[in-house]
Amino acid sequence: MNTQRAVMWTGFLGLSAALAWAPGHWFGVEEEEAGPIAGQARSHAASTVPVGAGLPRDEASSPSRDLFPSQQWSPPQALATVSEQPVITAPVAAAPTAPTLPFRFIGRMGERDDLQIFLQSGDKLYVVRQGDVIDDTYRLDHVSATELSLVYLPLHQPQTLSVGSAP
Repeated sequence: MNTQRAVMWTGFLGLSAALAWAPGHWFGVEEEEAGPIAGQARSHAASTVPVGAGLPRDEASSPSRDLFPSQQWSPPQALATVSEQPVITAPVAAAPTAPTLPFRFIGRMGERDDLQIFLQSGDKLYVVRQGDVIDDTYRLDHVSATELSLVYLPLHQPQTLSVGSAP
């Protein structure tokens, strides 16, 4: 039974190999170029010139491996082009603002009528009262228990400085 199965498989594989080899051997490229009917092509080959001789070969008539090539009957549409143009915007002039307060609250001393405020800016220590002007830039307008109201003189903008809790 095993030998019969081996013979059957050998015959099957041999026949498959022969069928795979046969189309390349019997149906070569020369016959495809000669014409659709091999007998007619051979009989008229000596007396006539093949159709299209001397003309450039058309790629559509040459054999291709793509069985279903895409075909387009209308000319391709031109794509619209988009060009970017910078948007010109008018520069918006920002209103000038006062810089942040350069002062740090150090402490206070005195009564309501004679209240002195100690402020530090960098290495400098300022002792000011309500209404005093500091370096021709800031004026101390109002003193409350939790904040100081200062005015930035070049722009006349009010600013506040927190001084902590009430004494």
